[in-house]
Amino acid sequence: MKGNFQIIILVIFVAAAVFGLLVFSGTIPLGNKTDTAGSLGTVTLWGTAKADALAAPIDDFNRANPTFVVKYVQKDPETFDQDLLEAMASGVGPDMFFLPDNLVFDYANKIYVIPYESYSAASFQNTFSSAGEVFMFSKGILAFPITVDPLMMYYNRSMLESNGIIYPPATWDDVVSYTASLTKKDELNKITKSTVALGQFSNVAHAKDILSALFMQAGNQIITEKDGSFSSVLGESGASQISLDTMLSFFTSFSDPLKNVYSWNRSFANSRDTFSSDNLAFYFGYASELQTLVNKNPNLNFAVAPFPQIKNTNFKLTSGKVTGIAVSNFSKNLSTALTAASLLATSDFASKYAEITQTPPARKDLLSKKMTDAYNPYFYSSALYARSWLDPSTNDTDNIFKNMIEGTLSNNFTAQDAIRDAGAKINLLLMKYR
Repeated sequence: MKGNFQIIILVIFVAAAVFGLLVFSGTIPLGNKTDTAGSLGTVTLWGTAKADALAAPIDDFNRANPTFVVKYVQKDPETFDQDLLEAMASGVGPDMFFLPDNLVFDYANKIYVIPYESYSAASFQNTFSSAGEVFMFSKGILAFPITVDPLMMYYNRSMLESNGIIYPPATWDDVVSYTASLTKKDELNKITKSTVALGQFSNVAHAKDILSALFMQAGNQIITEKDGSFSSVLGESGASQISLDTMLSFFTSFSDPLKNVYSWNRSFANSRDTFSSDNLAFYFGYASELQTLVNKNPNLNFAVAPFPQIKNTNFKLTSGKVTGIAVSNFSKNLSTALTAASLLATSDFASKYAEITQTPPARKDLLSKKMTDAYNPYFYSSALYARSWLDPSTNDTDNIFKNMIEGTLSNNFTAQDAIRDAGAKINLLLMKYR
């Protein structure tokens, strides 16, 4: 008798899940205005955005979709990961949650994987920017992208203008050519004003992301996945003619006193603070940092431009941070959660969420909108070609990239050996976290 009851429960659960998939894939149309409000139940959504800021967008979404209710719960950014893991372990976790790309690997086995039979790879790629593909695994989709935060180049307009430079650099060759005029030194040959903060790790904000962008511009994905198995491809040849050791050597050359492009060293404060204090021409930071930069120095005369590219390439690429909406494997209302997650990412809620979080949306149709202010046209266009990679452990890979950079600078490793060592250590991480 007990076995029969368990079979019945299992059949009901599977049927509900299949119904949910059919709903959000469009096979079964979603409700109508005559449905009883909340008839598909209530699902919870966890995130770190402020609850009062999301209250109106969530209310609007619930009114537009009266067959179910989404309840948003704000969590502390500092403890979000731990709170989520503990809640899932105790069976009281959310039905959905906002998933940053740096947690994808950790949560891959805790997320409901949406099969491509229900939401095709082609539909996903046609709907969302390329950065969202970090959520695409060989077996299906782990989250619906909602925002993309691209790595940008902020530049000091006054420094450029005072040195007769009209346009910010578009390529890395341009960056090199500007260092002679923008880098200033005192009578003791100490750098007083820097062109660009590259070559170090500890005082270069987003050093790992900058170097990752250089590697990806050279055609290397850093990590690949096949049939659920992950591996590092650092050390392998990229799609372009530029090797990864050339890119690493280029990065570190800006901190080498023997190089013509010497512009940065360990004595400087953090690159963002140096930029804000009017002593750095180019700062590589994320679109979401704009207001922080304004607040740090309201009198700083700066603007934004796209992240520099390799000269004469037929594509553009920058690093990007992606946030998506994932559905928990432990949801007690899986079908409704799947429907709600899909609609949240493809409805007006997506644009409202992007505006609240001050990051570009992930949907291509929203990114195609013409923006007229001084910053968003660059943010939106960069979000279209931003890319991310599957980081297995942020803290651990920070140390790996730090050792790669510092090992090359100290000549303990050749650039090629440093990259091979980093790739081997990332592979160990991928095995550890399986």
